[in-house]
Amino acid sequence: MQIKELGEFGLIDRLTKEFPIVNKSTELAVGDDCAILDYTGKKTLVTKDLLLEGVHFDLTYCPLLHLGYKSAIVNFSDVYAMNGKPKQMVVGLGVSSKLCVEDLDELYAGMKIACEEHGVDLIGGDTTASLTGLTISITCIGEGEEGKIVKRSGAKDTDLICVTGDLGAAYMGLLLLEREKEVFNSGKGSDPDFAGKEYLIERQLKPRARKDIIESLERINVVPTSMMDISDGLSSELLHICKASHVGCRIYEDRIPIDYLTAQMAEEMNMNMTMAAMNGGEDYELLFTIPLSMHDTFKALTEVTLPGVRRADIKIIGHMTAENLGARMITRGGGEIDIQAQGWNSLQK
Repeated sequence: MQIKELGEFGLIDRLTKEFPIVNKSTELAVGDDCAILDYTGKKTLVTKDLLLEGVHFDLTYCPLLHLGYKSAIVNFSDVYAMNGKPKQMVVGLGVSSKLCVEDLDELYAGMKIACEEHGVDLIGGDTTASLTGLTISITCIGEGEEGKIVKRSGAKDTDLICVTGDLGAAYMGLLLLEREKEVFNSGKGSDPDFAGKEYLIERQLKPRARKDIIESLERINVVPTSMMDISDGLSSELLHICKASHVGCRIYEDRIPIDYLTAQMAEEMNMNMTMAAMNGGEDYELLFTIPLSMHDTFKALTEVTLPGVRRADIKIIGHMTAENLGARMITRGGGEIDIQAQGWNSLQK
């Protein structure tokens, strides 16, 4: 069905009718000029991400269902990185003429899955025509408790540096998708081969927002001193925290969590697996710091299996230092190298 057959208001009704309201803070959602929110007693967190076709995603290998899911998740991840809880989102779309109503159904179905997983309400948005491909702009609103919101500027000398999950897999998944796309487009008749590498593809197309980690930290009363989600690579995020907190850091190469498939794919691509983990980006894992004095308390999270968190899902990879000592990585050979931000830059092709 062509979009023009439904019209703007018919399209809005169709795309939003399956999104129930689940949060008390949502007083009024889709259907008026503005949504109405009530965050009495809470701090309000607001974040926004803009995704452009051909820059942030390629519809050749990115299904619209997965794209809708990912576009919501990357916003939720920003709220969790502030130790908050995502509650509402507003969706803006620029839709190219090559997409039909059923395509948008798929896109919103992915967003709905993400909203159901994380308890988020769709409260409004806007849709217009686009001459340059699909554009997705999502604003997410969340809540945080006074005194428990975590900024990137709170890290102190001797704080422990922690990372969730594993790093570099999303980047390896992207390289794999791009490689198979080139082979497919070459006309050699070879179908894409992802056998045994499904995990890498999933990390690229269907990332996690680490709600489980935030809930587990809350259960043991641990509030990080600083935190970010890893969207631009571990090196970039570490340097952001160091700059904002006026500290240095030391991380250990052999402690950086890297999945076996990531290491295997890096070798296949003639890449250094550590550099893939440091600079790849789009992992959306959490990087955070905790006081050294809380190490024993924190062991309850890293060494004892708790609901929703695997034992090895959080790893201490280093510590913060005085600012004049700089940001450095201790290599497997015992040497030190400067950490440099080489994350993906959307303004450079």
